[in-house]
Amino acid sequence: MRLRALLENDALGLRLLGGEDELDRTVRGVMTTDLKDPSRYLSGGELVLTGLAWRTDPADAEPFVRILASAGVAALAAGEAELGDIPDDLVEACSRHRLPLFAVNESVAFATITEHVVRQVSGERAGDLAAVVDRHRRLMTSGPAGGGPEVVLDLLGSDLDLRAWVLSPTGRQIAGAGEPLDTGLAATLAGEHLAATRTGRRGPHRLSVAGTAYSLFPIRNTGRGAAPASRDVRETVLSDWLLAVEADAGDWPAARLDLLQGVTQLIAVERDRRDAARTVRRRLAQEVLELVQTGAAPAEIAARLRVAAPVLLPGLGTAPHWQVVVARVEWDQEAGQGPVDTGPVAQSLLEEVLVDPAAVGAESADRIAVAHSGDEAIALVPLAAGPLPESEDEGPAPALGLHADALLASVRAPLSAGLDGDGRLTLGVSAAVASAEGLRGALEEARHARRVAAARPGRVCAAGHHELASHVLLLPFVPDDVRRAFTARLLDPLRDYDRRHRAELIPTLEAFLDCDGSWTRCATRLHLHVNTLRYRVGRIEQLTGRDLSRLEDKLDFFLALRMS
Repeated sequence: MRLRALLENDALGLRLLGGEDELDRTVRGVMTTDLKDPSRYLSGGELVLTGLAWRTDPADAEPFVRILASAGVAALAAGEAELGDIPDDLVEACSRHRLPLFAVNESVAFATITEHVVRQVSGERAGDLAAVVDRHRRLMTSGPAGGGPEVVLDLLGSDLDLRAWVLSPTGRQIAGAGEPLDTGLAATLAGEHLAATRTGRRGPHRLSVAGTAYSLFPIRNTGRGAAPASRDVRETVLSDWLLAVEADAGDWPAARLDLLQGVTQLIAVERDRRDAARTVRRRLAQEVLELVQTGAAPAEIAARLRVAAPVLLPGLGTAPHWQVVVARVEWDQEAGQGPVDTGPVAQSLLEEVLVDPAAVGAESADRIAVAHSGDEAIALVPLAAGPLPESEDEGPAPALGLHADALLASVRAPLSAGLDGDGRLTLGVSAAVASAEGLRGALEEARHARRVAAARPGRVCAAGHHELASHVLLLPFVPDDVRRAFTARLLDPLRDYDRRHRAELIPTLEAFLDCDGSWTRCATRLHLHVNTLRYRVGRIEQLTGRDLSRLEDKLDFFLALRMS
């Protein structure tokens, strides 16, 4: 389509500020950005929409426009919602670089312009294939009965013979046509996408898994109602969806690439709708969290929970039990581009992490309420379960809700790829509680568990409430220099001996303690003769001056191994 056609549509609310002689330029796509340097996302021919959040002073206009002109974009459209009139410095910079400039009336959403351009470009370049995009747009905007993203994926299969899936950053399938994607493969694709995005590579990202080619397209929120475009990829990399297509897009014609880009923008409309629906749940979580942290009366907290229960568990006759999960995302500032507001990052990520990995569809996240306080995110997870035991005589509590190990196993692989190099995610999970009185304790329990997880190595770590009844609760609070000195005194002599003689004293010590000091069981596990085992244990005692028949020395060795 031509730029001139945009001015002919009054519904788009565009006003030309400069570039009358360039209105016959062809528009090949549309992009929304507030990055100071969006060059890595530009391929040429785009109509660039911006809310001007990148502009902090008049000197910013010239480099921004120069980048767009060098990338060959068709035109720039600036929204009037933030600053009112478009600044003169931007008008002058566009004139110098012969870049057509439009003003977007504050009453018009960027999503309206995006959908119009996508429909027109797809229609002109892909002929009848535009019906795929247009039909899906109508279905998606008609509400839940329209079928959601699955409809456009079905049409991609029937019209283009393309199998495609919408995946979350953890690899959970949000939408797909035909057979579900294997969970292991989905996690692999999500991890590859996160890793490529962190390195700044422009999509689609192409890879081969077991001889099958896949192309991964990022799905980013668009529209005035969405969050402002991120200046730092770390703010969104852990929450953006992706479109995985079973094909190699490397040899695709421009028309097909444009069509797929249009599809991702239409799916982003569904993402926008889901994020808007989360506002109520986030507000409920924030209100409950503030009541708990300020020491409000249990009756007041219980009343707020009664309001939250029907929203999170519609149709439930009785108030559910509750579980608290605390998450924190940390970035190495030396390796990054500066500070990142990690509270919202952890909030968006936790909303996805807590969804059952086997659950399919965007609506699966509708029963999770997550708030953020400072740099941590806090989730209230409702549990529709039977009554908890009121006394020890009734036996142990049932295994309700989320478990840290299962939670970790479902998200560790893909998220580690997105955090690789300079990021960490730590999670703490509380036990289930059945009353408002227990919620404050559950919050503190989850926070303690998260600190236990933070003391462990790895990019993604989690700990549960059951670990707070053992020695692991104490270890994270031992100063690092004390931990290093303690482990060095006990284990360094053994490590040095192992390096010189390949004697395997450290593995022998671990096995001996795991077998509770049983010579027979330990020898069997290590496939050694008992006399060989006795020789090794004697060497350990000789090198360290400790006696492994004494409980105190066994305990010291056990803790040293755990802290090393």
